Amino acid sequence: MRLSMSASPSDGGASEWPSRLLEQSKEVASCVNLVLSAILLPPEKVEAEDIVKICDEIDAISATTSSSGSSSLRTKALEARRYEYLAKLMQKDYDAYVATASFLSPSRISRQQLPNLQDVIIDKNSIPSEEYVSEDGGAPLVPDCELEPKKFNDNLLDTVLLAIFRKLVEKNTNGVTSDKKGIDGLVEQARTFMLQPGQTPEVQHKMVSDTLGDLMTPVLPPFYRIFMSGIVPDIGTKWDGKQIGPWFYAPWLTTIVTPTFFAFLVGPSYPNRRKDGHVGGLVVEKCKFLQESGCKGICLHECKLPAQQFFQDNLGLSLTVSPNFVTQECQWSFGETPLPPSEDASFPKGCLVGCESRKALAASGSTADACN
Repeated sequence: MRLSMSASPSDGGASEWPSRLLEQSKEVASCVNLVLSAILLPPEKVEAEDIVKICDEIDAISATTSSSGSSSLRTKALEARRYEYLAKLMQKDYDAYVATASFLSPSRISRQQLPNLQDVIIDKNSIPSEEYVSEDGGAPLVPDCELEPKKFNDNLLDTVLLAIFRKLVEKNTNGVTSDKKGIDGLVEQARTFMLQPGQTPEVQHKMVSDTLGDLMTPVLPPFYRIFMSGIVPDIGTKWDGKQIGPWFYAPWLTTIVTPTFFAFLVGPSYPNRRKDGHVGGLVVEKCKFLQESGCKGICLHECKLPAQQFFQDNLGLSLTVSPNFVTQECQWSFGETPLPPSEDASFPKGCLVGCESRKALAASGSTADACN
């Protein structure tokens, strides 16, 4: 009897395995090259048209292929390449970046995929057409955020930190407290303290700075000053107190640590890029404190200015905090020297339309300006 030697179906699959592996390896190498070449590209060689072409490539893949492993990998590589191009365009020409990002987002680039959101319009059709003025006909008012309020789901750490922070605020305000729970109670504490007779911005700044210092404990600031800001400790040398930093990693590493420990106050955040296109940025998706207070004065004097002052004076690292009152996003830029609000063209003048602090001042007959 003669046995027939026919190839089994599995043999064909086995013989194709090396070629498939080689093809996948080439695709991986190509995708890695897409990202690395973008990282190494000098900023001056990036043009807005290059970013549009990358968007076209991503759209073409989405339209012609399923979500297979190779197409998904190439899409992610192209998205990373686009992110690097946008960051380098910021370094080259910030105004060109804002124009390009505003044109492409959110229709072709989600807002979360942009390296910086600070001046990028969230909705071109939602810009208020009318100008609001205060009841006494004074300075124009800043339109309220028209986005839906965000629901914040605090975890156990957020709850504990908020309770500790509120106790520290009570201590540093000589007993200002509130029966309200959570962030609403903190906002009431902040507003009560701000509206005290004879209150000054300087006193508010000191209160917040003292509270932040207490929250960080006596251990963390000296540690940060040495290993992040490069300030020589007092060890009996001629270099004592001199600052040889901040170290190159300080702005970036601060953005990695901060989201975990400040979410209780501002809500979720994630690292991004500063306006100069470099790492060291952190964007708050929708500031919990600003959403619940609806008050530009509280934002300015009990968050922005004291936080900037605390990081510079106590930790040795410059910081710019840039709230967006249209979106209630907030950009934190570590290592960036802040401008005074009076010189910052991006910081609006006047109170928010629905500001309860302004209404309380008006009802009391006070002429104090709590908004600037």
